[in-house]
This record gives sequence, structure tokens and C-alpha cells, in this order.
Amino acid sequence: MGGFAIGTTEFASMSILPAFAAGLHIDEPTAGHVISAYALGVVIGAPVLAVLGARMSRRILLIALMALFAVANGLSALAPTYGWMLVFRFLSGVPHGAYFGVAALVAASVVPRARRSQAVSRVLLGLTIATVMGVPFANTLSLLLGWRWTFATVAVLAVLTMVLVFALAPKDPPHPEASPLRELGALKRRQVWLTLGIGAVGFGGMFAVYAYLASTLLAVTGVRAEVIPAVLGVFGVGLTVGNLFGGWAADRFQMRAAGGLLLWSAASLALYPMATAHLWSITPVVFLVGCGGGLSSVLQTRLMDVAGEAQTLAAALNHSAFNVANAVGPWLGGMAVAAGLGWPSTGWVGCALALGGFAIWLMASADPQGKLEEAPQS
Repeated sequence: MGGFAIGTTEFASMSILPAFAAGLHIDEPTAGHVISAYALGVVIGAPVLAVLGARMSRRILLIALMALFAVANGLSALAPTYGWMLVFRFLSGVPHGAYFGVAALVAASVVPRARRSQAVSRVLLGLTIATVMGVPFANTLSLLLGWRWTFATVAVLAVLTMVLVFALAPKDPPHPEASPLRELGALKRRQVWLTLGIGAVGFGGMFAVYAYLASTLLAVTGVRAEVIPAVLGVFGVGLTVGNLFGGWAADRFQMRAAGGLLLWSAASLALYPMATAHLWSITPVVFLVGCGGGLSSVLQTRLMDVAGEAQTLAAALNHSAFNVANAVGPWLGGMAVAAGLGWPSTGWVGCALALGGFAIWLMASADPQGKLEEAPQS
């Protein structure tokens, strides 16, 4: 439920951008800064809150993070001006990474070690389902009642998540040796940085295509505007399938699963420019590109293995890395389009980023420390 709430506000903010731009009396390019403010909140908030919450029970920390998320989204619904909207969207992004990181650790702690990645993929399932169900619902709500109700509904979902975590999450006492300094120890480990690099670069390929998919469908494929949500839904289905497969593969093949998914992404992204001319060809390729999202749960578990005692910070940083990818991918894709290479060129940009992530994966696999570092069983 928490993942569904976070995914809905993250992706729906992009789709209702014209509505709140008009409501706040700003143009759409300026309104795009609101999206960037959320991403910046994720990148900064994940490590900061993970370190500050090191001494807290993970169950209590999850509730506190979702409380901040609920308040910030509620304030977003009430934002009177563009300036306040920037502040409230930044605050909404602050608990995002830490919540997913801590939730992944809690999920992994209640299953056998051989099923950790599948447990993590279940946590991320809320995020992927949000791209299929949450975003269309938010768009419909925005059309019927106004854009403010989208953020208000997310705030209600966040409160519901707090209740569910309080009622169902295992009660765990704070670790007696936990401390901010111990968490910061993750930053000394080369394998942590290499794993984060794989996500920050390799995942950027998917975002390079997704950010401009609607524009490509209109300008190149020539579909009607009402067809776009269906194709975006296909992407969400691929993301969901890939997430579940990624969890299964990581439990069986460990780090090799990440390499396989990066090559999968590179191949599907290379097909994309050749498939954009027709709806019948671009739709299955969009599904294949979405399947590459399974990389997330693989890298989340990998960080558990290489972070030593600094589990919370490393887990949270995974989502900071993905939001770096969310910024870098569209930026590079936009540069290719602006250079006159056309909308399909975003696929080649994405392919290059996926191969860049694979190159970092090769470095991580060749590093002797990658075979020696292992997470504690607790």
C-alpha cells in the first residue's frame, strides 16, 4: 500500500502537470520544476533520514516516514502558490527512498534468506501496480474533481499505510549497536558505490524512453491521444512482470541476474527506434522495455549483501540512485531530440545507458571484494 501511494504521486504528478500548471497560473515548463523538486527530495532525503533513523525500530521508522509523506501530500493538495508547491513536493519526496529501503529490509527479515529478493519485489509491487492502476485513477479523479484531489487521495492512502504497518509489521527493538556513524560506514565500501552506479546509469535507459513515450506515440506512431494511456499501461504491466521475475532470478542467480537484465534492457531499447512507426510494433517493445525494471529488486538485495552493518543507508541509497537515473535518462534523451535526431533516438540513448550500466556491472563482478562481502544474517 505504501508503494502504491508513492508510485501514484510520483507518476501521476507527471500526467496531471497541465492541470496543476493551470491551477497555479504557471506555464508547463515551469510546472516541470515541481517534478524535479520531488526527485531532489528523494535523492537528498533517502540518505539523511536513513542515517537519522538508525537508532529507531524499523517498524516505528516506517510509520514516521509515511506520516511525513501523508502530511506533505496533504499540504500539496492545499498549495496556494507555485513557490509553496515546490516546497511541499520536495518534502513529499524526502521519505520516498528511506521508506522503500527500510520496507525492503523488514520484508527480507521475515522470510528465509533464499527468498529475500522475492520479498523485496513484493514491496516494490505497489510501485509498479501504481503505473497500471493508480495513475489512470488519479487522472480520472483530476478530471472529475480537480488536481488537488489527486494529492489528497494519496495522503489518505499514506494514512492507511500507517495503520497497516502498525497492525501488521513485526515489532522489532532498535539494534543496540546501531548509530549514524555505523550507517555512514556503507560509504567506505567500493561494492556499494559500484552497485549504486549500476542503478544510476543502467536504469537511466528505461527513463530515457519512458519520458518521451507519449510524444513519440503522437509525433511518430501517429496515434490518437486517447490511445496513449493504454500504451503506458502496457509499460506498467511489463514493469510489474519484470519486477516479479527479477526477484525470482535474484534469489537463484544473485548478481548474475543484474547482468542479464541489463543486457535485456539494452536489446529491447535497441529495438525501440525500429518499432516506433506502428502501434502494433511499438506496443510489445514498450512491454519488453518495462520488463527491464526488474533490475530494482536485484540491486536492492545486492546492497544487503555488500553493505555490511550499514544496511539501512545502503538500502535507502538504492532509490536515490534510481532517481538520479530518472533525471539523467530524460536529460540525455532530450539532448538527442533537441539535436535533431528525432523522437526514436531516445531508444539509442537508452541502449547506451543500459550498456554503461552493464560495464559497471562487469567492474563490480571482477572486483574481489564483491565475492567477499556479505550481509549479516540479522
